[in-house]
Amino acid sequence: MKILIGQGNNDPKYAGTRHNVGFMALDAFAAREGSDTAFLYKPKFQAEIAELTIAGEKVLLVKPTTFYNETGRAARLLADFYHIAAEDILVIHDELALPFGHIRIRNQGSDGGNNGIKSLNRTLGEHFWRIRIGIQNTYTSRTDKAVFVLSQFTKDERAALQDAILPAVAEEIEHFVRGKARTTTLSM
Repeated sequence: MKILIGQGNNDPKYAGTRHNVGFMALDAFAAREGSDTAFLYKPKFQAEIAELTIAGEKVLLVKPTTFYNETGRAARLLADFYHIAAEDILVIHDELALPFGHIRIRNQGSDGGNNGIKSLNRTLGEHFWRIRIGIQNTYTSRTDKAVFVLSQFTKDERAALQDAILPAVAEEIEHFVRGKARTTTLSM
């Protein structure tokens, strides 16, 4: 069994924001798999969950309903219930330190200032897989980080996400599910 966790804010007013690119990636992956499976709210896991079977393996797509900075709570509930090791969990999230159009895949690491990852590291340890999707494009040190990550992508960025970035992320998710995950950095 594999667990895929997209980071984002569950409130509809944040749909399409940079901080919700993890949710967007899960949606793109589900669409790629031809899934009709809807995300259903599961209160005991504090998440919306869709179930897929890929190559005979059960895969949970998880959108935590906790605050972004408390994603670790939902991850821990799922890991405990299903007896899943951190190595079988993949987290997809936005990364302010990466330029827009870059994707970094790692199987461990620090939080890099991302409070959602900090929560996951606290509850799971640092040895889970993560796909970091670069969102930094117009951010400057004079811009408030919270305002920037909660801003909408530009029209050109949305096109790049749909045409290249999210399909590349879906491909890397597929590698993870099939046991062929790799540590790499991609540029679109």
